[in-house]
Amino acid sequence: MGFDIGMSQLLGAPPYGAAGIIMFACAWVGDKYRLRGPILFGLACLGLIGLPVLRWTTPPGVRYFGIFLICATANGGIPTVMAYQANNIRGQWKRAFASATLVGFGGLGGIAGSTVFRQQDSPVGTLIFFVIFGNLTDVSCRILTSELPSVLVRTV
Repeated sequence: MGFDIGMSQLLGAPPYGAAGIIMFACAWVGDKYRLRGPILFGLACLGLIGLPVLRWTTPPGVRYFGIFLICATANGGIPTVMAYQANNIRGQWKRAFASATLVGFGGLGGIAGSTVFRQQDSPVGTLIFFVIFGNLTDVSCRILTSELPSVLVRTV
């Protein structure tokens, strides 16, 4: 975005600070109202907004706002997903194995992500954009179709 090294280092922390606040807010709302799916859907929608903002805008301030939205999406859903799977699996050993599997596949996502960031795609990153956009769309559609009926039944 045209910043020097020092400014880039300073501007790297605020999106993660804001994502931490959103993470705690999502965890609190999810525990208070016992809703996990709608929160994950909202976070996926934030990512579906932030990714095109980062990809197709040129002013640095607007692109930086897109980074805030993407960080909120990536980090805000971690405690919600962990609580979601822990609340839906019965038995102590099954729950422990599912939690370890969830964390392990999160690490594998980083490995898979390193194969999607290719040198020939820089600086635009068209492939990674469509991979992330497709994943967020898939997640939001799955949550919408699986959670919407139970939320509607709960509110009626």
